[in-house]
Amino acid sequence: MKWMIASDIHGSEYYCKKMLEAYDREKAGKLLLLGDVLYHGPRNDLPRDYAPKAVIELLNARKDQILCVRGNCDTEVDQMVLKFPVLADYCIVCDGKTTIYATHGHVYNEKNLPPIQKGDILLNGHTHVPKCTQHEEYVYMNPGSVSIPKEESHHGYMILEQDEFVWKDLDGTEIMRWKMNM
Repeated sequence: MKWMIASDIHGSEYYCKKMLEAYDREKAGKLLLLGDVLYHGPRNDLPRDYAPKAVIELLNARKDQILCVRGNCDTEVDQMVLKFPVLADYCIVCDGKTTIYATHGHVYNEKNLPPIQKGDILLNGHTHVPKCTQHEEYVYMNPGSVSIPKEESHHGYMILEQDEFVWKDLDGTEIMRWKMNM
């Protein structure tokens, strides 16, 4: 199955629409959101077209396609309006060969590892910076941010298909790729 992985929408209707257009264009089967869905947070400026109620509508229309983990800006009240689970601190995606530990990144990250094993992938959002770092024991990845990219990065997402991750901007331009060692 083809997965789209995105993080940090932060209530931007404009960038949520662009992300969903990319999801449709990619013909992905699932959308994995790594948190910070509706609220922009006190440390961030308001993203373009900040409209959490519109984002709720856009995402709820695809509730059966979304898997989501909780970000540091997501709360119980968000779960009251979103029709898919958003309060899990992490999720585990297994394909039989590799385990992907997906979390927002404010609790578990490169400095505070979850219970991963050699060869696993730690997938975070939170920093708003796309990244792929191969450590001795695991690989760390971040799709960057849909709405508030930092460190001169792009508004983007990742695609996981079979054994390859591809980072793209919201227009579909490839930024980088990484292939799992099988």
